Amino acid sequence: MDTLSYKTVSANKATVNKNWVVVDAEGQALGRLSSIVAKLLRGKYKANFTPHVDCGDNVIVINAEKINLTGKKWDSKEYIRHTGYPGGQKSLTASELFGKGPERLIENAVKGMLPKNKLGADLFRNLRVFAGSTHDLEAQKPKTINLNDLK
Repeated sequence: MDTLSYKTVSANKATVNKNWVVVDAEGQALGRLSSIVAKLLRGKYKANFTPHVDCGDNVIVINAEKINLTGKKWDSKEYIRHTGYPGGQKSLTASELFGKGPERLIENAVKGMLPKNKLGADLFRNLRVFAGSTHDLEAQKPKTINLNDLK
């Protein structure tokens, strides 16, 4: 038996094929949308997925202002941050954060689903979120992804 034919092929920065994709957030639940976007950013849907390499796609999310939260999450879900000073803990509800910018809800959810290291920071830079149905990245020729096809 030829054991050389069973070598594992790992992707690296030179062999990765990165694409641009558009995801429409209209009518989608926040967590379900975010988990699919995180998998696209990570590259988990690709056959040559390598855990330590940025082999995912660049993702554009449009219609962020039409995202859904189920139940009473608009009023009960809290986003906590800290200023770095003693007693500097601040919190916002989901509706308050949505009022400041609907993009922030999706960005926070996706960032929490990425690795907490330098790779996660690099992957997060591949995400662009827009509140409206238009975006300024037409030059990249992104293709639209139907979320119902991915699970």
